[in-house]
Order: sequence, then C-alpha cells, then structure tokens
Amino acid sequence: MAGKKGSAPIRLGFVVSEFNRDITYMMEIEGREHAQFLGAEVVACIYVPGAYDMPLAIKKLLKGGGVDAVVTIGCVIEGATQHDEIVVQHAARKIIDLSLEFEKPVTLGISGPGMTRMEAGERVDYAKRAVESAIKLVERLG
Repeated sequence: MAGKKGSAPIRLGFVVSEFNRDITYMMEIEGREHAQFLGAEVVACIYVPGAYDMPLAIKKLLKGGGVDAVVTIGCVIEGATQHDEIVVQHAARKIIDLSLEFEKPVTLGISGPGMTRMEAGERVDYAKRAVESAIKLVERLG
C-alpha cells in the first residue's frame, strides 16, 4: 500500500507517448489500475508525441512540485534502421538525469527497442512495473 496508514497517497505523474497509441493506451490503463490498486493517485498526465519527447514533460511535472514521482509510458518498435535504439538510449539517459536533478523517482515504462509490434503487445505490463517501482522508490527514499 502506498504511503503510511493515515498519510496522503503517493502522487504520480504520467508521461505517455502517443506514438504506437494502440499499445500505449493499454499500458496507460494497466498503469492507472495498478496505481489505484496500490493506493497511489495519478494526479497529472501529459501526452507527448513519442518517447524522445518525454524529457520536457517530465521536467515540467517535477518542477511543478505536485508529484512524488513520474512514470513514463511508451513503446518503441523496431524499424528498418537503428532509429529505435537511438530514441530509447537518449530518452533513458535524460530520464535518469532528470530523476537525479530533481531527486525524485522517474521510472522507465518504455518497452523496446528491438521488438516487433506483437512483442510490444506482450509487454504492456512494463507500465505496471514502472508504477510499482515509482511507489517503492518514494516509500524507501522518502
């Protein structure tokens, strides 16, 4: 259960990629349901075009101070070039940087790179894992 008995629930911000929305929609629903199940509250959600576009939205949520942690939700499917690898590497690096800069958890719920659309559909639980990680980090790090 998120938070101590009698305390306010953990406040999560979601940053959700609209690229591959058929998959990220399912991921978002699973993430929201899992947050509710664990006693956390999704207080803000920003939709961005793709995973590469997430850092600015994450920074806005962290800077605003209304969230205890940010959960990223995205899906990067393999293409004909190495574009998918570049996108995820750069997004992940900046996500880590923002977490350290603001001293708040920012968890990686981005599936990929190097997967097919079918594999992406099998990995919608990445959002659930990211929610759980965010809650655990808030509880353990204060």
